[in-house]
Amino acid sequence: MSDSNYTGTSFFLTGLPGLEAVHIWLSIPLCAMYVASLAGNSLILWVVRSEPSLHQPMYFFLSMLAVTDLGLSASTLPTMLTVYMLSLTEVAVDVCLAQLFFIHTFSIMESSVLLTMAFDRVVAISNPLRYGTILTSPRIASLGLAIMVRSICLHIPAPIMLKKLPYCRSRLLSHSYCLHPDVMKLACADTHINSAYGLFVVLSTLGVDAVLIVLSYALILHTVLSIASEAERLKALNTCVSHICAVLLFYTPMLGLSMIHRFGRWASPCSRVLLSYLHFLVPPMLNPVVYTIKTKQIRQRMLRLLRSGGADFGYLSVTASNYTNTSTPLIAFMLTGVPGLEDFQIWISIPFSFMYLLAVIGNGLVMAVVAWDRSLHEPMYFFLAMLALNDILLCTVTVPKMLLIFWQGPSPSTFPACLTQMFFVHALFLSESAVLLAMAFDRYVAICAPLHYASLFTGSLISKVALALMSRSVVVVTPGVLLILRLHFCGNNIIHHTYCENMGIAKLACNSIALNSIYGLTAALLTTGLDFVLIALSYWVILKTVFRIPSREARTKAFGTCTCGSHVCVILVAYTPAFFSFLTHRFGHHVAPHIHIFVANIYLLVPPMVNPMIYGIRTKRIRDRFLQVLTSHKF
Repeated sequence: MSDSNYTGTSFFLTGLPGLEAVHIWLSIPLCAMYVASLAGNSLILWVVRSEPSLHQPMYFFLSMLAVTDLGLSASTLPTMLTVYMLSLTEVAVDVCLAQLFFIHTFSIMESSVLLTMAFDRVVAISNPLRYGTILTSPRIASLGLAIMVRSICLHIPAPIMLKKLPYCRSRLLSHSYCLHPDVMKLACADTHINSAYGLFVVLSTLGVDAVLIVLSYALILHTVLSIASEAERLKALNTCVSHICAVLLFYTPMLGLSMIHRFGRWASPCSRVLLSYLHFLVPPMLNPVVYTIKTKQIRQRMLRLLRSGGADFGYLSVTASNYTNTSTPLIAFMLTGVPGLEDFQIWISIPFSFMYLLAVIGNGLVMAVVAWDRSLHEPMYFFLAMLALNDILLCTVTVPKMLLIFWQGPSPSTFPACLTQMFFVHALFLSESAVLLAMAFDRYVAICAPLHYASLFTGSLISKVALALMSRSVVVVTPGVLLILRLHFCGNNIIHHTYCENMGIAKLACNSIALNSIYGLTAALLTTGLDFVLIALSYWVILKTVFRIPSREARTKAFGTCTCGSHVCVILVAYTPAFFSFLTHRFGHHVAPHIHIFVANIYLLVPPMVNPMIYGIRTKRIRDRFLQVLTSHKF
């Protein structure tokens, strides 16, 4: 490979250095990003094409951005997936040169499209009366053609110049796709001309585009600040938010990558590769998300598309006449989401979606590991699997409806559907508390009576405990549902929440809810409250037993090997927001409504997301099993 008389006919691509053993697993998020990019940008193109109201300059430029993102994804991800999934690293020189041409061409095209979108915003805000006459369809087509010609013409010389160079050193590239600086470094001839031309192209395109975009926004800010009305100023700036996000997504990692390449000799190879991935992979994936979230017309068109294939809620229009009705029986409740934060709900949905995804994946992995690894077929891990299943169900009962509200706005929920959701929310929360109590008893027996542990916790007993937990939840929650059924709802049917829960429904009734309130408080104290007291007593006895052990190492081992630390963390994560939510509901009338709802969502979302992380980090056998799976590529 290092022979000075050798001219290579192929190069070798690489993945993340040092992580070769887990490349097959890294291919999963890469595939997901590729699918998301293709689906999102294709959907943007279809929506703009099929919706006549979107046949405007701004959306034509957005379509150009989507086409560019599709081209950039198609240029980079195929070789990445072959490297990560199939470990096929060799690529012919001609194929490599063709790939770097398309990658850099589409990258410059993206920068150019972002510049034209900035120009579009300048005209729309600074000269709105002439917007239609300046940005006509022929002029937009000419801009698109100019962008394409500029990008292609500037990059044609680069692969031709690289083709003439002899490659007599190591042919190992530092990325899983071909880039101009990466290939150029492998040549053993003088590359000053190539380097100078590459720098010229970057400065004359990306550099100039970035400067013009900044100047465009300086002009926009000058115009907006001259508007007298604050509401009009905010409205004008709001039309630029999506474009600013897209610009930051594109230029921020590119600037960081450029700084590292020029001055970051100290930076690790892995950080360079990751920053390169951020630059080339993240914008095509997130641009459709940003524009869908912030552009009302696109969002409404997509929601119409989703609703056209689903249930028709036409009988429940979201109007004031449906909110209050004193003469007809209640058909449904209207869930409104987070009061006071309606304009931000679409942004709130992003972390909530991420939390839900983490909860489902994390708990699913815990269940799979416990099911497949026979060495984990022990009482402690069976209880952990029960907790994981309960967490998945608890998230799934609430989050999909919550996200629909955040994306679509106030959402109707029929009376039976609302009661069903209420039943499962409370039943699953009670069963979570009961599982934590069972796990505390398991730790108590393991530490305080280890000789009887195997004889007490048999498979039969664990099955009976699971049945008892489920039965207790059903028996305690069912009367609460029946008490709701006796109420009369003749007035307001708006629930300022993201899901249906007992007191939220009861407060809408016309008649007295004293019996509902008393039963709800009694049930909470005799289940969750009693569970917490018994857990505290269990740990008091555990601590008492452990501190009687004379050896400090033995005491540490008693806590470490029995996962007491993990269990205590899970208890705190579960009970802290739950108790805070309970206290604010009962006594915190001065607390803002959105605080109530955020806390209620936290105690249903955070524990399911965090629990697998706690047990995965703190429990050595689960952690070792996860690492074994990652390195062996199979269960």
